[in-house]
Amino acid sequence: MDVQEEVAGTVCRLHVAGEMTIYSALELKERLLGSLARYAEVDVDSSSVTEVDSAGLQLLLLAKREARSAGKRMQVSAPSPAMQEALQQFSLSPALESL
Repeated sequence: MDVQEEVAGTVCRLHVAGEMTIYSALELKERLLGSLARYAEVDVDSSSVTEVDSAGLQLLLLAKREARSAGKRMQVSAPSPAMQEALQQFSLSPALESL
């Protein structure tokens, strides 16, 4: 997994490429929560995600919950085919749309 950060003012866009699985969950958790601590809005660009498992989805839900409790925004944008399939399989598309 590779994560590139793009910042514009108070908005951070994280470009995630590769796998969002249990094997990369700890690294992604640190990046997501760190970005939420520093910025008012975090947009996870998942257009280059090649594989997603339940650990990756749980992490996105955790980040969404943390953002909401802090009065911030977190969304998943540009879902790759792998991300779309995982979101549909677990019926999570509405849960990860922007606030």
